[in-house]
Amino acid sequence: MSINDSDVRAVLHRVTDDLAGPPALLGDVRRGGRRRLLRRRAVLAAACAAVVAVPVGGALHLADRGTTIHVASPLFDDPTSGDLAGDAGYLRQVRQAWRQRAGDLDFGLRGEPHVVWAGRTPAGPAAYVAQRSAANPVVSDPGGDRMIGFAAFVEPTADGPRVMTVETLTDAGTDDNYQAALVGPERDVLVVLDGGAPVEFSPSYRYAPDGRIERTFQRVAFRDGAAVLPVPSQRDKVTVALSRPPVSMANALRISNAGQILFPDGQDSPQPPQLTHTLPGAERAWGSDPAGQAGAAMIEGDSLAAYIDAGGTHRAGDAPMLTVYGATPDGRRLLLRSIHYADDPARVIALLARGDAPFEAAASGFADWTAPLPVRLRLPDGQGILVAAEGAALSYRVGAGRWLDAGRNAALLPAGATEVRVTAPDGEAATVPVGS
Repeated sequence: MSINDSDVRAVLHRVTDDLAGPPALLGDVRRGGRRRLLRRRAVLAAACAAVVAVPVGGALHLADRGTTIHVASPLFDDPTSGDLAGDAGYLRQVRQAWRQRAGDLDFGLRGEPHVVWAGRTPAGPAAYVAQRSAANPVVSDPGGDRMIGFAAFVEPTADGPRVMTVETLTDAGTDDNYQAALVGPERDVLVVLDGGAPVEFSPSYRYAPDGRIERTFQRVAFRDGAAVLPVPSQRDKVTVALSRPPVSMANALRISNAGQILFPDGQDSPQPPQLTHTLPGAERAWGSDPAGQAGAAMIEGDSLAAYIDAGGTHRAGDAPMLTVYGATPDGRRLLLRSIHYADDPARVIALLARGDAPFEAAASGFADWTAPLPVRLRLPDGQGILVAAEGAALSYRVGAGRWLDAGRNAALLPAGATEVRVTAPDGEAATVPVGS
């Protein structure tokens, strides 16, 4: 079974949707609309791992630049909602800020800007504004969606209203446009637009002892066009999550300025080392193409779903991205993947699959890349102990028995192994108990 381009895109979409790329890569205007407009790049060898995904806009097709259409939309046609809808002075400031921003970006508009929502927040007045585009080019291929306008949140600052990231609107609807923004100096107020569908909200997350993501979600209570939610400070790290029910990456809602928070001052995305090892005997279960089979098989199940932060947004960390292919004594395919969110501990997950069945998570935990033996996972059903230490020579013993060679970098040890000797490239050796 081999993996084709469509398979790769499906895998990357599934396992990288909670990772953000530097906002500068999007340019000054984000292209909104259906998710197919947002393409993600990643290294093929890291398919199925939680890798950094860099969003870039889809190609604009301007052959029909002169075409103008009129699409009815509440973003342009409904009265302003929110408790500042009647504040003519504030609405005038918002429109002025929008016109200034539109002039800086130099894109074509028609009609007048429409303040969709304007309301009070603990951080000050905020708004959401939209305006029709002068032309309606096709902006997706395939699909044929047309651009119909531009929109952005407006946040309070000491100098008055400031327009946040501007994105395009299409005739496909707003399901994939930004639905929320973090405002205030501490980014501790979350404004969520009421798109007419239920939304689930979680302020923070934690890790279970085995590395799984744990969150508690609650239903967002909208009032007069939006919800204003106090949240822990998000100035340095985004911990909040938003999703339509059921909570999943596919239903996640995007936060306008999450990218700016995660990548301050134009910071680049990290480029962690890619470590891939194939254990002796892997061909018994995998054949000659473990990477291709892993990618295709992962599409069929959600074996990593419990380890991915559905609804959340993260910056990938700089810990090594480790992939190990092997075979268990009973003939199952063995696949190890690592996941690392910046400022969080790195995690490793051992997946098993019998025959052509989808992979299932069999063992997981945290990886300490500063330790002599960073990875140590005991597989179920007596299938052994998976260990990894990059560049190191590995050996093991059972009880007080003699030391047996286990190769380099990674190994699947017998279930009865009690100690591992790790000899670093510089010759320094450490003996590590494998535990129960």
